[in-house]
Amino acid sequence: MTQDRGPIEHDGERMAPLARLPLFFALEGRRVVLAGGSAAAAWKAELLLAAGAALELYASEMVAEIAALADSPPGGQLTIHHREWAADDLDGAAIAIGAIEDDAEGARFAAAARAHGVPVNVVDKPAFCDFAFGAIVNRSPLVVGISTDGAAPVFGQAVRAKIEAIIPQGFKAWAEAARQWRPAVSALGLSHHGRRRFWERFTARALEAPNDEPADGLRASLIAQAELEQRGPEHGSIALVGAGPGDPELLTLKAVRLLQAADVVLYDDLVAPLVLDVARREAKKMLVGKTGYRPSCKQDDINALMVGLARQGKRVVRLKGGDPLIFGRAGEEITAARNAGIPVEIVPGISSAQGAASRLGVSLTHRDHARRLQFITAHARDGKLPRDLDWGALADPAATTVVYMPQRTWAELAGKAMAAGLGAEVPALAVFSATRPEERRVAATVGTLAQALARAVEQGASGPCLILFGHAIGEAAEYAEAQPSRASSFS
Repeated sequence: MTQDRGPIEHDGERMAPLARLPLFFALEGRRVVLAGGSAAAAWKAELLLAAGAALELYASEMVAEIAALADSPPGGQLTIHHREWAADDLDGAAIAIGAIEDDAEGARFAAAARAHGVPVNVVDKPAFCDFAFGAIVNRSPLVVGISTDGAAPVFGQAVRAKIEAIIPQGFKAWAEAARQWRPAVSALGLSHHGRRRFWERFTARALEAPNDEPADGLRASLIAQAELEQRGPEHGSIALVGAGPGDPELLTLKAVRLLQAADVVLYDDLVAPLVLDVARREAKKMLVGKTGYRPSCKQDDINALMVGLARQGKRVVRLKGGDPLIFGRAGEEITAARNAGIPVEIVPGISSAQGAASRLGVSLTHRDHARRLQFITAHARDGKLPRDLDWGALADPAATTVVYMPQRTWAELAGKAMAAGLGAEVPALAVFSATRPEERRVAATVGTLAQALARAVEQGASGPCLILFGHAIGEAAEYAEAQPSRASSFS
């Protein structure tokens, strides 16, 4: 008999240490001092002018690119002083940049800037810098900055190229539309949730058609929808989301989107911590897990909490390990939401069986070995082996069977299946914590797995457990025995 427990609120991880605090300076029309006339100075000048700075450059000699910038700046205004910089030149500057080769001169420039209370950067000399320039992805007003704290500029450039490849050029137009539309949206007087819903719909359209121009008709449509919702009662929503077996990269795009828009995440014990980290930082995260043989939340209490939060106008994500529709008690939660008149969305996840099979490199429906795939649970409401299992189906030599929640009842299940005709020599595999870094696999046969499973637990195997058996599993078991050096260990 399991003990009852209440929901446990998860405080979340605190911000990890930052090598640099990413900030974005507003330089439109502000005075900026740049000392130096080299090619490095020319690049910094172009960057600062593109940000709208009133740039004053001091150098007795300079490359031709600087003169070209003075004739045709990308923005802002460039004033060239054909002399070396002086300390008084720094007075009143927003920031100061020195493209200075000599260390002693760079140190003197940095000291003078700080004496005037001006943040300073000396190009390629981190010891003299209050701030750093990172690699930039420019879809202005959408701007992405990337820093490696000077440790690996080439790595930063590679990351920038990766981000460039996945952010369409059309996002520039959408970001500009967002800037232009914001005053009209603010004037609607929407609630916090209303504003978030407006911008989420806006973002969804941008993601659907990133290279289309955001039309005024779209703005009118989104505003009309927001005004209609504003007149009605505030209501929330519920989404049952599959967290997959553990590897956060196996989350669906839709699952990620909902997690990053959630107000509250109600999650199970089986959800891997790395998956939880994908959720919006501000979201409240509450553990409401039901774990066999250990203190668990009552299902009725979970239903009531989920519905109650949604009635407060919250967007609730009910996050379940694997796929919520496979032994995830989704049916009871769907019914509770519908009975309360609350919209419920279901987002399937990669099932634990699929995750395990992918890591094993085995086809569960290999046409030479299996004509049927069956999922069963070895854990009934009372914690015992279910009484209504189809033993004939489990003994079918042409089936692949996946057993959920098998640890406490596997020996009994295997014994009854063998009594019904299942061969003791049929290959079987137990997988703990499938797709996670701590994944462990136990290769055996139906007849020997119970002992192997007990040894593995004694040796520290832990986490969600799944058992797969059938002739299609044979190749995976042979591979497991031939690969003892893999990160996942085998017994």
